[in-house]
Amino acid sequence: MSENDLEELQESAEHGREQRELAPVSLTMAILAVLVAISGLLGHRSHTEETVVQNQATDQWNFYQAKHGRRTLLETKLSDIALWETEPQAPNRELAQKQSDDYHAQITKLKNDEEGIMDKARDLEAERDRAAHRADRFDFGEALLEISLVITSITLLTRRRAFWFTGIVLGIAGIAAAASAFLVH
Repeated sequence: MSENDLEELQESAEHGREQRELAPVSLTMAILAVLVAISGLLGHRSHTEETVVQNQATDQWNFYQAKHGRRTLLETKLSDIALWETEPQAPNRELAQKQSDDYHAQITKLKNDEEGIMDKARDLEAERDRAAHRADRFDFGEALLEISLVITSITLLTRRRAFWFTGIVLGIAGIAAAASAFLVH
């Protein structure tokens, strides 16, 4: 909640004390201000979660790239051994076969590791997307609540209850939008 919001609340409270018919409007504004703060806080936390999970997904993709690079290097070495074995004067065929078997085993393990790492990275990306959707809903709810707070405050200037009712309706819409973030799974 900004300093302007606090000043606006203080002014509305003073108006409410002076003119009792505006007390419900002042109370509504105070409630809306609290809801704006809560929605904003939840939105910020969701954005932070989105960033943290994105970093974790990036780390997984980097890990995948490292494994994939290692596997590619081993496959290249395996090709070199296969070419070397075909030469008529290739010394120590047993050592070449042992090295070839070792490389095949490492390549198989790396392929399996890569699949698991890819799956984890994709899961993290899906979690990141859910956090982004939650953050968007909290942000939209916060915007509606801010607008409802401003429209409600117009009641204090104009003394027209239509602004108060419009602010309440927008406030309810803001609450619904922010609350819908809890349905994102």
